Amino acid sequence: MNPAFDTYIQSLAGRDMTVIGAGVSNSPLIRMLCSAGARVTVRDRNPALPREEWDNLGVGLRLGENYLDRVGGDVVFRTPGMRPDHPALDSARAGGSRVTSEMEEFFALCPCPIFGVTGSDGKTTTTSLIADMLADGGRTVHLGGNIGTPLLTRAGEMSPLDACAVELSSFQLMDMTRSPHVAVITNLSPNHLDWHRDMDEYTAAKRRLLDFQSADDFAVLNGDNPATAALRGRGRTKYFGGHTVYDGVIDGLLPISDIRLPGWYNVENVMAAMTAVRGTVSDEAILETVRNFVGVEHRNQWVATMGGVHYYNNSIGSSPARTVSTLHAHVGRVLLIAGGRDKKVPFDEMARLLPDHVKVLLLIGEAASQIEAAARRVPSCPPIVRCEGLAEAVAQAHKLATPGDTVLLSPACTAFDQYRNFEERGRHFVDLVGVLHRSEGKD
Repeated sequence: MNPAFDTYIQSLAGRDMTVIGAGVSNSPLIRMLCSAGARVTVRDRNPALPREEWDNLGVGLRLGENYLDRVGGDVVFRTPGMRPDHPALDSARAGGSRVTSEMEEFFALCPCPIFGVTGSDGKTTTTSLIADMLADGGRTVHLGGNIGTPLLTRAGEMSPLDACAVELSSFQLMDMTRSPHVAVITNLSPNHLDWHRDMDEYTAAKRRLLDFQSADDFAVLNGDNPATAALRGRGRTKYFGGHTVYDGVIDGLLPISDIRLPGWYNVENVMAAMTAVRGTVSDEAILETVRNFVGVEHRNQWVATMGGVHYYNNSIGSSPARTVSTLHAHVGRVLLIAGGRDKKVPFDEMARLLPDHVKVLLLIGEAASQIEAAARRVPSCPPIVRCEGLAEAVAQAHKLATPGDTVLLSPACTAFDQYRNFEERGRHFVDLVGVLHRSEGKD
C-alpha cells in the first residue's frame, strides 16, 4: 500500500538502532525495528523498566543513571522530551550516528497529505476537529502525534487518498526538517519556559511547522494573536479570527451559536479547523462536525452538576494562559482549583482576573505559594484556601459552593509534582466528583 515504507523497513535489517525512552509512544517503534531485523538498543532512565518483553525480542537495554553513556549506532531516535542539543546526542552525531525522531521519519514516509497543528493552546481540540471534519467528508483519517498515537508504525497502512491530522509539540518540532502540507498554528503565548531557554526559542520551535513548506502548501494562522499574526507561510497563508465574523456567522457559513463548546477560544479552534479543511471537504461535512462536536476529555469537560453546582475538568490547563482562557469561558463565579509544578511562567495575568471571575481560589501542589503571592498582590483578591491535595480541594469546594457556582479544575501548572501527566490528574478529579455525586444521590 505504501512502497516507500516497505523500502524503509527493508533497509533496517542488520542496522544498529538506538531508541531513547521506552515509554508507551516508543514501544510500537521498538517492536517495528525488531521485526524488521534491526539490532536495537533501548536507553531509559528508569532502572526498574519491565524487561521481559524486550529481552524476548533481543533488545539491548541500558537503564538507570548512566543510560546516556556512549550513545551511538547507525540511527538514534530522540524522545521528544530530550533536547536535540543534549551533549549525548551531539556526541552520537560526532561519532557518525544519524539522530532523528519518530515524527521526522513519519513525515518522510507518509504518502498522504498531513494537516499539522501546533500552538500554545487548543492543539488537541483543533486537531480532533480537523480529523472529524475530514472523516465526515469521506476521507480515511489517521489521527496522532502529540495527541497520543504514534504514526510511523502505521505508515505502511496509509494510501495517498487518506489524510493525517497530527498534533505537534514544540519538543517534537525543534529539530524537524519537514513541514506538513497544511500547517495550523492556533496561537502563541509563554509556555514550557522550564524546558525552552526563552520565549524566542519556544517561538522558533513552533515556527518550524512553517519553515519547510513549499509554494504549494497552506498555512493557517490566528490573526487575533499578535505572535501568530506576524508570521507567514511559504505558500498560501490565511488568517482566521474575529475579522471573519459577520452578524454572528463565521466566513458566511457557520453561526457561532451552532458551536457546542464554551468560550471564545473554542470558537477560534473551530475557525482554525474550518479554515484548514475548507475546500478539501464539503461545507456540509464541516457543519455536521461542528454541530456534533462536544469536546475532548480534560479540556473544559463538564463532569457533573450537583445541587445546582457545575463541575468542570480542565486538567489540560497546565499554563496560566490556558487557565485565563478557560475562566473567560465560564459565566458567573468560579471556585478555581489551581497549582502543581510551575513552568517558570508568571501567574500575574491570571491573578488579575481573580477578583472578577473567581469566588474562591483553592491551591494545591508545589506552586501554591507562588500563585498565592501573585493573587495577594491584586486588590480585592478572593478568599484563598490551601489544600494538601486534589481530594481535599474537591471536598472543600463542595462545601463552599452554592447553587449557580462552578467548581473548575484548571491548574495553570503541570501535574508532574503529584501525577504522571495531566490525564491522570484529570481522571482523579473526575473520580472524586463521581464519589461526591454518588454520595449525594444516597442522601
